[in-house]
Amino acid sequence: MPDKPSPSAFIRFLYENSLLLVGTTLVLATLVGQTLMGWHENNAELEQMKMLPLTLGQYLGSGHFLEATFENWESEFLQMGVYVLLTIWLRQKGSSESKKLYEKEDVDQEPDPNKPDAPGPVKHGGWQLTLYKNSLSIAFILLFFGCVWLHAKGGAEVYSIEQRHEGKPTVTTVEYMGTSRFWFESFQNWQSEFLSIISIVGLSIYLRQKGSPQSKPINASNDETGK
Repeated sequence: MPDKPSPSAFIRFLYENSLLLVGTTLVLATLVGQTLMGWHENNAELEQMKMLPLTLGQYLGSGHFLEATFENWESEFLQMGVYVLLTIWLRQKGSSESKKLYEKEDVDQEPDPNKPDAPGPVKHGGWQLTLYKNSLSIAFILLFFGCVWLHAKGGAEVYSIEQRHEGKPTVTTVEYMGTSRFWFESFQNWQSEFLSIISIVGLSIYLRQKGSPQSKPINASNDETGK
């Protein structure tokens, strides 16, 4: 890691934003892979039903693509939203993911509107500050419900195609949300996200990773709680 900022503004930008840039690249790369494989998989299913295959452009607007994408995204936003809220009130002795057991931390303090670089809502106060105080969890909750709807919308289209092929009635988005298939798809993803929460919380008690802010210092005791 560099000891001081690079004189190059571009190199400095890449370094200072590398975590988000690399993460975004990974999302886009895997989304492209999912899209291409999903396109071929969906066309194979359509062929079995004696239906015309879709072009790639058509596939991007299809229920199959919507369902496959947002079924996964909803669980990610659920995980992060629930995790943000749980870590406000709950503790885990020895975990780097928990706040300290009995001490107040910086995140518990009331914001100082006189701080020179304080965000705008902090300086304005009132409803803007109230909203800003909870903006992270609100954003995750809204993203979750948006993805749930898109998951259901895509799933309803795929389900209706299968129903028509079998001579059965189609379903609306809301009707699809009442099927066991929708909830099976949801629960199988949600439980895996909750498993990842207990994994990082539990494993960080006993295991370490040098250089990662998700880990306690290497020489920290197993009972030490927080970063």
